[in-house]
Amino acid sequence: MNILIRKATIIDPNSPYHGKVVDVYIEGDKITSIGSDLKRKADKVVEVEGAMVSPGWLDMGVQVGDPGYEHREDLRSVTAAAAAGGFTAIGAQPNTFPAVDGKTEVAYLKQHSRGKLVDILPIGAITAKCQGKDITEMIDMHHAGAVAFSDGNHSIADNGMILRALEYVKAFDGIIIHQPLDHTLAFEGQMHEGVVSTSLGMKGIPNLAEDLMVQRDIYLAQYADSRLHLANLSTSHAVELVRRAKAKGLKVSCSVAALNLAFDDRALVEFDSNYKVLPPLRGNEDIEALKQGLKDGTIDLISSNHVPLEEEAKKLEFPYADFGAIGLETTYALVNTHLEGVLSQTELVEKLTTNPRRIFNLEEVIVREGAKANLTIFHPQEQWIVQQKDIFSKSANCPLIGHSLKGRIIGVVNNGNCYIR
Repeated sequence: MNILIRKATIIDPNSPYHGKVVDVYIEGDKITSIGSDLKRKADKVVEVEGAMVSPGWLDMGVQVGDPGYEHREDLRSVTAAAAAGGFTAIGAQPNTFPAVDGKTEVAYLKQHSRGKLVDILPIGAITAKCQGKDITEMIDMHHAGAVAFSDGNHSIADNGMILRALEYVKAFDGIIIHQPLDHTLAFEGQMHEGVVSTSLGMKGIPNLAEDLMVQRDIYLAQYADSRLHLANLSTSHAVELVRRAKAKGLKVSCSVAALNLAFDDRALVEFDSNYKVLPPLRGNEDIEALKQGLKDGTIDLISSNHVPLEEEAKKLEFPYADFGAIGLETTYALVNTHLEGVLSQTELVEKLTTNPRRIFNLEEVIVREGAKANLTIFHPQEQWIVQQKDIFSKSANCPLIGHSLKGRIIGVVNNGNCYIR
């Protein structure tokens, strides 16, 4: 398929066309021409005033559901949701059934995305069945195609286990992803511990439950001299701890979930379980610290923290509802709306594609002639209201239905395939 994108602004600091309004012509899976007023025959022409084109985005925080939880999400629905959200690649968390804790499961995910519009990048489990007890054969999974190692949304309490994992991956310059939460401090917590939780009569999850484990993980990464990515930070002190670690030259990176940048704990006053997520929505002071961390480079990535759940797990009384919300389709629009004046479009694209590819040792994507066409096309000024028809996930636990957002995806191109809205 040949595609012609007309009069789009290139957002890619590594491209010679960065900041320029140009036409981009794609033949098959290659960018063959970039210039002004290109005269080419195309199967699809994309021309939207104000459109921007960047390297395809990557989200490293996705629960894919397959295998085992296909009633929540399967590989077809999750990649459709990703494409609708502007992502041409997703990191598949290992929390499936069976867990992605061996080379067979890694190969399954690789095989099912080969040549497709959205690349699925397997994240191998650190421990068998993500249970935090027995370490996995990470080197086998690395050779099979795992890009990183994590127990996903299961935090690992065992200090020795995290240390052994950090030492293990050094052999192949691998990276450990850990979402920090001390469950002994967060025990039975339903939301952020603060004034709102007290007024609602809800047991809270204190900032300390995250801060303590972030400090532990940084100490262990320093001791092991290994690479660590702290996923979905939510507290002001956690951001400061990472800032200090980076100043020391430690091999530490981190991410933040989109919802944690947009809403504080007051979103829960109506007991809407779709806002019940991990990490929990924190206080306004924490949100400001997260934004500052993005601005000064302490926080490297923005993730969707996409956790699809069936109605039976979410439409319950608040204390009994599971944690999690879907977010692939709305991540860009949500952060573009709430980070206006904080990050430029170039900086936002850096958090969505440049940094994740660098941190996880993935092939660099550059918008230039002769390069592979791996592109996201988006409009940062388009206003829209999120409706159910905009959701491609199998699950409906989206807290943003009915919300007005600024910035929308026009389409994505990858591996000779395309999605154009």
